[in-house]
Amino acid sequence: MGPTPQPPVVRGRERVLDTAYDLFSRHGTRAVGVDRIIAESGAAKMTLYRNFASKDELIIAFLERREERWSRAWLEGGVEQRAMSPAGRLLAVFDLFGEWFALDDFEGCAFITVMLEVGEREHPVRQACVRHLAQIREYLAGLASAAGIEDPDAVARQWHILMKGSIVAAAEGDRHAAARAREMGALLLRHHGVAV
Repeated sequence: MGPTPQPPVVRGRERVLDTAYDLFSRHGTRAVGVDRIIAESGAAKMTLYRNFASKDELIIAFLERREERWSRAWLEGGVEQRAMSPAGRLLAVFDLFGEWFALDDFEGCAFITVMLEVGEREHPVRQACVRHLAQIREYLAGLASAAGIEDPDAVARQWHILMKGSIVAAAEGDRHAAARAREMGALLLRHHGVAV
């Protein structure tokens, strides 16, 4: 029969990044130091610095992974499973948010949190957050365009304000923030002549 296959060894870079992902998502990047990431990942300090020249590089890698897991897989994938029409997909954002806000471990938007932690506008980490948020707006603009909205960029920016506002309201404890944002979104779509 041969030897029993062993699970693949998680490479050092992945261990560090997975640990940082979890810690940064729950606590923000400012509150989590490199020593804690090293301790919880079980990796050597040299492993971290061989793969990430600085904490800022690790944060940027975290943001890239957050885009893969949150923006692409969870958000875009989730709305595409829930609705067929572009307008339905826009509204489905808030259906997903309602479930997300109800989780005990709801941690808010990492892009917003990290952006606000970095005061310097031109800082590479802040700029990475701005780029990731812009990519979400591009996705929303694509849905708005497909829904026949005349100025999809303007509506994407309005929709994004509703999204970010509902996230902050949920963090404040508003259990109905997603439903309230969905109602406002439906009004916005009707204002632009889109049936909902």
